[in-house]
Amino acid sequence: MSNFIVKKVAVLGAGVMGAQIAAHCVNAKVPVVLFDLPAKEGNKNGIVLRAIENLKKLSPAPLGNKDDASLIEVANYEDNLEVLAGCDLIIEAIAERMDWKHDLYKKVAPHIGANAIFASNTSGLSINKLAEGFDDELKARFCGVHFFNPPRYMHLVELIPTTATRPEILDQLETFLTSTLGKGVVRAKDTPNFIANRVGIFGMLATIHEAEKFGLSVDVVDDLTGAKLGRAKSGTFRTADVVGLDTMGHVIKTMQDTLQDDPFFSLYKTPDVLAKLIEKGALGQKAGGGFYKKVGKEIQRLDFATGEYVPSGAKAADIVGRILKEKDPVKKFKAMRESTNPQAQFLWAIFRDAFHYIAFHLDTIADNARDVDFAMRWGFGWSVGPFETWQAAGWTQIAQWVKEDIDSGKALCNAPLPAWVFEGPVAEKGVHTAEGSYSASKNAYVPVSDLPVYQRQQFRAPVVGSTTVDPKTFGTTVFEDDSVRLWHSDDEVLVISLKTKMHVIGEGVVKGLQRGMAEAEKGYKGLVIWNTDAAEGGAFSAGADLQSAMPAFMMGGAKAMEPMVRDLQNVFMQMKYSNIPVVAAVAGLALGGGCEMMLHASKRVASIESYIGLVEVGVGLVPAGGGLKEAAVRAFTEAKGNDILQFLKTGFTNAATAQVSKSALEAKAMGYLKEDDVIVFNPYELLHVAKTTARAMFDAGYRAPARRPITVTGRYGWATIRGQLVNMRDGGFISAYDFKLGDMIAEIVTGGDVDQGSVVSEQWLLDMERKAFIELLANPKTQERIMGMMQTGKPVRN
Repeated sequence: MSNFIVKKVAVLGAGVMGAQIAAHCVNAKVPVVLFDLPAKEGNKNGIVLRAIENLKKLSPAPLGNKDDASLIEVANYEDNLEVLAGCDLIIEAIAERMDWKHDLYKKVAPHIGANAIFASNTSGLSINKLAEGFDDELKARFCGVHFFNPPRYMHLVELIPTTATRPEILDQLETFLTSTLGKGVVRAKDTPNFIANRVGIFGMLATIHEAEKFGLSVDVVDDLTGAKLGRAKSGTFRTADVVGLDTMGHVIKTMQDTLQDDPFFSLYKTPDVLAKLIEKGALGQKAGGGFYKKVGKEIQRLDFATGEYVPSGAKAADIVGRILKEKDPVKKFKAMRESTNPQAQFLWAIFRDAFHYIAFHLDTIADNARDVDFAMRWGFGWSVGPFETWQAAGWTQIAQWVKEDIDSGKALCNAPLPAWVFEGPVAEKGVHTAEGSYSASKNAYVPVSDLPVYQRQQFRAPVVGSTTVDPKTFGTTVFEDDSVRLWHSDDEVLVISLKTKMHVIGEGVVKGLQRGMAEAEKGYKGLVIWNTDAAEGGAFSAGADLQSAMPAFMMGGAKAMEPMVRDLQNVFMQMKYSNIPVVAAVAGLALGGGCEMMLHASKRVASIESYIGLVEVGVGLVPAGGGLKEAAVRAFTEAKGNDILQFLKTGFTNAATAQVSKSALEAKAMGYLKEDDVIVFNPYELLHVAKTTARAMFDAGYRAPARRPITVTGRYGWATIRGQLVNMRDGGFISAYDFKLGDMIAEIVTGGDVDQGSVVSEQWLLDMERKAFIELLANPKTQERIMGMMQTGKPVRN
């Protein structure tokens, strides 16, 4: 085993991408120095300092915890180049100008350490041309490393070697990017715009072309090409506005300058509508207008015919909506192709254009079809890649239809589909198979990478058609019903996976947790709570299952809910005091009861993208699964004899204002995660780390924590918090009902009507939680909030 440890990263260029790449390194605890030009006035590092300040304002937030902005070291090219000698990885992220990049390289090359990797974050310039002028030693350590914007959230990084890059350099960098920064790495060939931007920008140009041909407006196109196709809900034109029309223009320009021999070249002309917007400075969201413009509270769209902005909001035709809802891809594509509706014809046209393009260019732009699919899924937010879509819809039939359109002049160019589409193994099996994905350049199926880092991913990202193991059925099932599955894969750890919608917690999940702990105590080293959609943006748990509890409530009123609440409290306490470690593998939403389930685990392993909070006040309730009890316990523990109230403020405020963390790092600052809880950056590694953690705890001689009494602040603490709530209510910041809820939370976390310094049990606090919850459930204002949330998904303020 040989470790490649990145002790420090340098990022050259403090623009939008450079600063955000530096921020993500800080998120991952990787020391980073951010360079830019010396400022002409004031502090010489002023450009970098302003960029770091701006990171705190960006949305979505590049930093997991805004306070960590101060950890980015600042530097300029005039005074600090010697700092580069101590960096293991140097990423250049300046503007897309070959001459500017070469000038910078001449300046920094003498200062780069003998073993450092040097990489460019170019979005499409030739990596081999960028390396011209390097000595052979540096050339062997140089490559492209293309992050996607915003780098914290976009899973894709394209890795592009030069002809001279040493293979082990790529392996080391892929390992670091995958595990430390949590990325999905695709190796691309050194062709203009690499894979994702090449295919994605072609797709946008084809969409603009076909939209004009079929006379469709931008809002209709966005409705058709967004969530309905399993792509980013911003669709095509709104996505362009978000990316920046000037950025899109640069990528198109690269294609114009470098792809004259491409049979699709005529499409690479900057569309007139785009050229006019760029000329006017209407560069999209950052400039206040592009294809869309906000006028007052109204979002208006550009009318291609007049160049004016008009009201937007038009949607796809109902008949086309029904076609897109068809679950069977074979039937869906048949209906799309045969429909006379212009919107359906438009959809068939953009799919046909994409299939034609990726088949024609596969041999030159990517090693295999899987890399194209991952590039589009991870870089452009598609739920299914283009080759996967084609294969699922019937490879041979789609190929025949595309050929017919090419032959009849309906396609964007007359270049025929390559022979491999119709002949040999692909015609029989498609591009994705059990043995791997098809490589046109090798005329063979290529298996997935066998780099050791991927052993940390028990369930790797699958592609349609491959026989990747299915986490829903993999391993040995110990017990399964509609709510949970208990299973293991012969590695001494029992896993419980929740099957309910949004993994909400009802009676079935409570019983499943009880059963899981009983089974685990009999013969396993630990129990891990992990859900099969954790890596695909699924929730850890959206809380208690209010919907399934409604019948009991309707029949027996609020009192009928008491046994359910008691069962929930009991199972969470059982988790806390379990004789074997219970590890919560948290990713996505952990709200209300989901947050409380996590709080009562022996340890938490959380994906960086974990959004955690006690949100019950939104439905007019207070947390009743032990969340407030844990706030009191943790405040007492942290106070270590000091004034407990000072340590209680955060826990109280979190619950009373329903604050949700925007990352796992923020959840630590809020106290929902403990300092020794583990944060994982690659969601595909979450299960591995959780299991490893459970086994290590068991092997270290895990014992359940001792049940300790809790000292509370009592009437003194309650009155102090109530005084602040009165001021907020009287100042009009909260409603009278919000005041009531806040006061009840204050009563519980302070221990209620007892003397300051009183000692109570956890059960005392749980009983208070349960009593308050049942009382509120009977209140008409709470019932209004619950019904409003169930009907609209939005909180009602009453």
